[in-house]
Amino acid sequence: MKIKLLAVGGKMPAWVTTGFNEYNKRMPGEMSVELIEIPLGHRGKGADLARAIKREGDAMLALIPATDWVVALEVTGKTWSTEQLAGQMEKWQMNGSNLCLLIGGPDGLDPRCSARSDQKWSLSALTLPHPMVRILLSEQLYRAWTVIQGHPYHK
Repeated sequence: MKIKLLAVGGKMPAWVTTGFNEYNKRMPGEMSVELIEIPLGHRGKGADLARAIKREGDAMLALIPATDWVVALEVTGKTWSTEQLAGQMEKWQMNGSNLCLLIGGPDGLDPRCSARSDQKWSLSALTLPHPMVRILLSEQLYRAWTVIQGHPYHK
């Protein structure tokens, strides 16, 4: 199963890239995460926010094959324990599709991206900065994989 992470925003600080890469390199090759950054739509004085979100959505949707299983990271999604995430990973693997994870911009996902998703996942009820989400997500995917492999890392 190939995993793609489509994340709105780019030019992350070095510590974010280092953190994400640290956990991603621990993943087995068949489950490593390909990070694809979607350019942030223009925001600022006089900017059309709806237009910016639509552009982000257009770019994101263009990168999602029809056969991919899509999980939108949204505050209104389901929360999972590490063990539940490991169970989800096993289901995703058994599904036979590639996995596509979606992280929206500062104003959330385009509603069309949310509608395209097969599942909605919430990492936390807290508002998390987008750079932290990338690191937290890669760490949790790695941790769930260790649970599947029977390693004690999750404790």
